[in-house]
Amino acid sequence: MTMNEMPARRGLAVAAVLVLVWWAATACLRPLMLPDEGRYVGVAWEMLRSGDWLTPTLNGLPYFHKPPLFYWITAASLWLFGHHEWAARTASLLGALAGTLASYAFVRRWLDERAGRMGLVVLMAQPLWMIGAQFANLDMLVAGCIVATICLLAHSVLLAEHAQAHRAVLVAAWGMAALGVLAKGLIGFVLPAAVVFLWLVAQRRWRRLGGLFWWPGPLLFLCLTLPWFAAMQQRFPDFLNYFFVVQHFKRFAEAGFNNVMPVWFYPAVLALAFLPWLPWMARACRADADASPAQKSVRLLLLIWPAVIVVFFSLPRSKLLGYVLPAVTPLAMLAAQGYLARSRAASRFHAAWGFLAVGVGTALTLGVLSWLAVHPQSSMRPLAQALRESRLPSEPIVMLEKYYFDLPFYAGLGRPVAVVDNWDDPEVYQRDNQRKEIADAGQFDKAAAARDLVVPASLPRLLCRSPIAWVIGPSAAVERYPYLKAAARIHERDGVTLWRLETGAPAMADGLGCGATLPGAPQRPSSSPLSAVKLPG
Repeated sequence: MTMNEMPARRGLAVAAVLVLVWWAATACLRPLMLPDEGRYVGVAWEMLRSGDWLTPTLNGLPYFHKPPLFYWITAASLWLFGHHEWAARTASLLGALAGTLASYAFVRRWLDERAGRMGLVVLMAQPLWMIGAQFANLDMLVAGCIVATICLLAHSVLLAEHAQAHRAVLVAAWGMAALGVLAKGLIGFVLPAAVVFLWLVAQRRWRRLGGLFWWPGPLLFLCLTLPWFAAMQQRFPDFLNYFFVVQHFKRFAEAGFNNVMPVWFYPAVLALAFLPWLPWMARACRADADASPAQKSVRLLLLIWPAVIVVFFSLPRSKLLGYVLPAVTPLAMLAAQGYLARSRAASRFHAAWGFLAVGVGTALTLGVLSWLAVHPQSSMRPLAQALRESRLPSEPIVMLEKYYFDLPFYAGLGRPVAVVDNWDDPEVYQRDNQRKEIADAGQFDKAAAARDLVVPASLPRLLCRSPIAWVIGPSAAVERYPYLKAAARIHERDGVTLWRLETGAPAMADGLGCGATLPGAPQRPSSSPLSAVKLPG
């Protein structure tokens, strides 16, 4: 290690510690939010509970909307650190840390130390990035992988042009791209490739394109990604069609999915998020005659990079806020450059405005996190705690008309629950919601679906099989299931009720019609209506 490398690595380590402390300080303030946090943490919890670290499952059914990296990290974190919300958010924290340090180190190396530090400050005060770092879904993990991949690829190109060793960095970029694919699919490779390709083409650096495909890189990429996809295709013959055709190409090209937004949604969101920094971002876009070729090249990359991300995700009708996270880091670095360029002859007003911008972003972030902590979004944590304290492990659980994603995590459930809905309704496959997710998952394990996906008419027979049963559902469900009026209400909150049913009690037995189905009587297994439904696509 040279003398110049030692301060650089020390600065990177200090930045990493400060960033982690800043994020971790508020990562445990609020419960898991529904649906996303509860869903993805619930899948990780099932992976840990079942011991099957290959097949992601949702209520015991194979769940292939997304690849497994988030679940692996989260399950390992829960195993290592315990059953805590902050442990469930480790994957997002790691993704944000990877993207933050990669962009900081890249700008520090190819622009200057002040630009790297200021970019880090802007990024840490950016609400989108801060809140995303504490949100337990796949968006921040894949964003961190995409940001790190782009920085490593660009770093290898610039090193090669300066006749410095670059191949180890290039292989690391391919490895990070593989993690991006395992985090959320093809965008982990496609987006970094598109950004770097357009960056090189815009500079007419055609020869550098071929150099990016040095064979150890693609080989590492395939070694990291192929085993899981091959294993899933071997276990489930329709896996590749469902994962790539249905969940990638159809989801990108077709309508009918949730969160339909206009084409200007992402530009508006980013403009609002960076509102205090917009004048300096505009300043950073102007040409600087004193800049070196490498600095001009980096500025061009920081301009092309967010444009590619925004255009790509603006094409589909379905738009989620977290998709645009990979564009946040280059915009933060641009804002920092513009601020520093002006600050060379800065007035007191200019310096005060910078402090104000950082303060407003930080206050907004803490305000949103505090509000979510005080007003949790549909969390089942209190109900799950009541269930955990009152229920014996052998007593079955039934969810009515909805699967409550976070309940297995908070209640520590050791097996799947029965979910009651109109699973034989063709409309199940027409709308992009949690009913369709579970129905799709049931097609990969029809035996488990026949056991755990129950139509309303079969519910009394299911309940009569056990002396004590627990039912969770909308409080208004008593109008559709009158026998719930004879059940004990254990917990009720936000329109959701936990009932305890004693099926041997006369009123309950009469309401359920348990005369011929008392506990111990032989039962004929019911067939699931899903067995006759063909998987979409």
